[in-house]
Amino acid sequence: MEFSIIIGYVAVILALIFGIVFGDNGIDFNLMMNFINGPSLFIVIGGVTFALLASFPFQTFKHIPRHLKMIISKDKKDPNEYIEIITELSKEARKKGLLALEEKANAFEDQFLKESVLLIVDAIEPDKLKIWFDQKLEYMDRRNAEERKFYEMGATLGPAFGMLGTLIGLVNMLKAMSLDGGAEALGANMSVALITTFYGSMLANCFFIPMNNKLEMAQEREMLYKEMIIEGVISIKEGENPKYIQEKLQNFLAEHEILVKDLDGEGGGKKKPKKEKKDKKELKE
Repeated sequence: MEFSIIIGYVAVILALIFGIVFGDNGIDFNLMMNFINGPSLFIVIGGVTFALLASFPFQTFKHIPRHLKMIISKDKKDPNEYIEIITELSKEARKKGLLALEEKANAFEDQFLKESVLLIVDAIEPDKLKIWFDQKLEYMDRRNAEERKFYEMGATLGPAFGMLGTLIGLVNMLKAMSLDGGAEALGANMSVALITTFYGSMLANCFFIPMNNKLEMAQEREMLYKEMIIEGVISIKEGENPKYIQEKLQNFLAEHEILVKDLDGEGGGKKKPKKEKKDKKELKE
């Protein structure tokens, strides 16, 4: 599980609660009741939901559980494992030919890796493969951007419906305004009118914006894996050296992510910087 999003949400909620209940006279949890209003909640949540339903097909709403699972679940994919698999495939292809990779490809759980390896087994020119892969990645990126538009619009609609609710409350307040209630009644009605702006801002900043950012990061990471696979299988198709393929794929990763392993499978561990200082005896020799 990705704990950062859980910690972030909990911290935000606690910060809001603390800001609400902490006053000049200390902590008073009764102040929480000032921020609970049924009609305001319906205007904001209902308005945003119905506006999104009018803007996107119903199928888009079915993607929300998958998106939540994507951002909450910890990324179990190890990029070094992909590099190791592709390096081993390149060694196999140099020894036995590309046709020998078909049996290995059918055993892969990663569907994209499986399809990519099976494509290079066929007698397709590398240039045509590159065009095909570029188009596939472009369409994937476009679909990801369309999915994120749902949350981007939600972040825009939240404050907008909050303001609409405030305007509705102000209109009703002014219509029913009477001098009999005095300033006390005016203040109470004003607070109810403003509460929808609070709900709208909270919905945008506590749900839609973090969801959009986390989803974008998860999708970009997934695209990185696919780009790595494509670069690897194209290199295998072109008959490049396995050691060169391994080093080329490591360029996709940050330095702290690289696992050093030679082609025989020995060694391991995170990449370590080279020692700059040498023994004086070695320098003299």
